[in-house]
Amino acid sequence: MDSLGHRLITSSHPRHSPAIYHSLMNLTSPVTSISGVGTIMARKLAKLDIHTVFDLLYHLPFRYEDRRLVSPAARVQVGETLTVIGHISAVTNIFTKNGKRLQTATLTDDSGTLPVIWFNQMYLSRVFETGDVVSLYGKVDFFNRKPTLISPEYDFSTQAKIIPVYPETAGLSSKWLASLPDISPLHAQSLNQVHLPNSLEVVEPARQDLAFDELLLLQTRALLHRRKWQTTRLAHPFAVDQEKVLQFVASLPFVLTPSQNQAIKEILSDLSQPYPMNRLLEGDVGSGKTVVAAIAAYIAHLNGFQTLLLAPTQILAHQHFQTLTALGLKTGLVTASSKTLGTVLVGTHALLSKSLQLNKVGLVVIDEQHRFGVTQRSLAAAKGDSPHILTMTATPIPRTVALTLYGDLDLSILDSVPGRIPIKTWVVPEEKRTAAYEWIKKQNTQVFIVCPFIEESETLTSVKSAKAEFERLKDIFSELKLGLLHGKLKAKDKEQVIAKFRAGEYHMLVATPVVEVGIDIPSATIMVIEGAERFGLAQLHQLRGRVGRSDVQSYCLLFSDIPSPRLKSLETHHSGAELAEIDLKLRGAGDIYGTSQHGIPNFKVAKYADFSLIPTALAAAVKLLPDLDKLPLLKDLVETDKIIPA
Repeated sequence: MDSLGHRLITSSHPRHSPAIYHSLMNLTSPVTSISGVGTIMARKLAKLDIHTVFDLLYHLPFRYEDRRLVSPAARVQVGETLTVIGHISAVTNIFTKNGKRLQTATLTDDSGTLPVIWFNQMYLSRVFETGDVVSLYGKVDFFNRKPTLISPEYDFSTQAKIIPVYPETAGLSSKWLASLPDISPLHAQSLNQVHLPNSLEVVEPARQDLAFDELLLLQTRALLHRRKWQTTRLAHPFAVDQEKVLQFVASLPFVLTPSQNQAIKEILSDLSQPYPMNRLLEGDVGSGKTVVAAIAAYIAHLNGFQTLLLAPTQILAHQHFQTLTALGLKTGLVTASSKTLGTVLVGTHALLSKSLQLNKVGLVVIDEQHRFGVTQRSLAAAKGDSPHILTMTATPIPRTVALTLYGDLDLSILDSVPGRIPIKTWVVPEEKRTAAYEWIKKQNTQVFIVCPFIEESETLTSVKSAKAEFERLKDIFSELKLGLLHGKLKAKDKEQVIAKFRAGEYHMLVATPVVEVGIDIPSATIMVIEGAERFGLAQLHQLRGRVGRSDVQSYCLLFSDIPSPRLKSLETHHSGAELAEIDLKLRGAGDIYGTSQHGIPNFKVAKYADFSLIPTALAAAVKLLPDLDKLPLLKDLVETDKIIPA
């Protein structure tokens, strides 16, 4: 692969001379700097997220029309989309009785003739002269009972071409995009082969080159962030008292898994360094991430420092507070309305308040970090004097993807869930709903019922809402007590509903996906998810993880009236990592893990099949980093979140 990494590492290509670096700096120029792009077109391009020259270069075709095969005019078939080349007659304007304006002509080649017709394009009578040689591309259909070429595109160049077709928006066509002047810097080969291929065979290798470059830039950026983190920040290295750690572990009411022990070993090594830890702890629901974080907090306590645990919801904050307290740590809870102090402070965004006075913060734990914006995570990291940072996520992320999404973090993975019985999962069609309800009644257990929306939608009338479903199910399960939980409830009301469900006062909890994280009710053994097709596999897996928290068999019922192999995969796959691979392949990283505002890159070129290139891109980035200052263009693009042309 003639990739950027290979070229920069193995050669001193002339394109990387200082003059060339300077000439490429216009990549960040606005699209209006391109001839033919005015204010109106710029607004239309903005709808496609195209704002700069760079954005336009990397707005790649999604398919191609091969117009190289020329058909004989007299032997075309109705229904074909094809290219014909020949002499055209003068265009005649015809006005029909019902007010339509038609433009007719005849194309002649060695095989014979073919009628041609356009609609409401009066100017064409001034474009063509009798005898002009033209190339026409369009679809053949019957008109006046004759095979006719309908509204074809025309080109006075008779050289057969491959035409790119681009994602479009209203008022902006592929033809217009293709008509723009050549703005590829130095006629960059891979970009030219993607936008103007001379054969279809060169397109995919060129796209892979661009995808590799995109991944390389992300890896280089991550390594640069890591280097700056380790060289510009000084942390308090923690002394690790192995004997006390072993005593703490021995006091736990369970045995740690091998992956927990490995994660603890990695974290303790980080905490002993003179620069801050910056580690991501990834683990499936129930894999024991909180216990690992508790041991890190215990080390901070032994060294005289506080720990902050930042949770995305008050429900999850309360859950962590209870878990850490049960493990013997002096834990405080900080919410918008109350505050208790301790060695470990657990809370939501209230922990980030400037008015909250903290003492010697040495460790910050951020749970479900993709739920916090970049600014919020930076605020958390700023608490204390360069504290160690441990981020946790239950969102299943394949290791190679994690290297791209969170490449500036070290990674620990908890790949086993101790003592869990696999949850039996079924996709339930609408016609089996009544039978499913009867089965639920016989189970005599607590049930979660999750709906996509709080209120009914005017446009999505078939999608169930939590409030409407709550009222409907009260009649169906009249002998049971039901609770309702959703994001618009006040924090105290949410806590009260969960407390009643935990105490067994409610048999069923009808909720929105607010239950996705942080609700631990071991007595609940059935999860019902309405409109399951509206959720990604990763989210469905996390919702399913709300049950199966005891030694009793648990079940997950996915209600959907849309047959889906994607949903069926949940019946046979119980590993979050496996489901993440499936989801990634079907939907892409952006849809699964969030958007750029949460620090997730929006890939312009790379797709699932390219992620196998990540280890190679990382190795290339490691070689590039020491010479980054000698490559100002690359450094500039790394620091400005852009991709280098290949």
